[in-house]
Amino acid sequence: MQKKPPSQERTAAAVHPGQSLTISKLGRLFGLSRSALLYYDRIGLLKPSDRTRAGYRCYNGEDRRRLERICGFRRAGLGLEEIRMILASAGKPPAAVLERRFHEIGEEIRALKAKQGLLSRMLTGMASAKCPAAVDRDLWVEMLRAAGMDEAAMARWHAEFEQRAPEAHREFLLSLGIPEGEAQEIRTWSQSARNPVHNGEGF
Repeated sequence: MQKKPPSQERTAAAVHPGQSLTISKLGRLFGLSRSALLYYDRIGLLKPSDRTRAGYRCYNGEDRRRLERICGFRRAGLGLEEIRMILASAGKPPAAVLERRFHEIGEEIRALKAKQGLLSRMLTGMASAKCPAAVDRDLWVEMLRAAGMDEAAMARWHAEFEQRAPEAHREFLLSLGIPEGEAQEIRTWSQSARNPVHNGEGF
């Protein structure tokens, strides 16, 4: 089970405000890797307030509050450059930045709904045996790419199909003109968790 990052409330309650933290402890509090915090330091987004005699980074309460804000902006989908600009402006988000992100999310939602609708129509046609005989492997891959699916997404699609309806998956592959042996190969790697991509064509 994937470990969920702690909430800001849990973070605040777990550490005394005056307590200084190492980079590893700070990372654990926020569910961030040490390499992520090192990168934040390198780009000037979050620099430690102090260092030990041995050179280890130390983060105080102000550093933690800054990181809480960074994580909040990240959850809102803002990029690191945008966050750095916001923090440089006394932490008050410029309206243009938030409005741009708001519209970007709207476009992403519309694009995802369009892809969902296309895939739904494809699956409905397959289930009702109305998938045209003229649809071969090349056309199917082209349609999936038009729906915004990359090679990894196509592999996941096959894995899900194989898990939910293995025989229907087999029949579908054969309907695309794929030889029995190759169809079986696709089904075999579809059953694995690695989700490989076959022949660089999504099959």
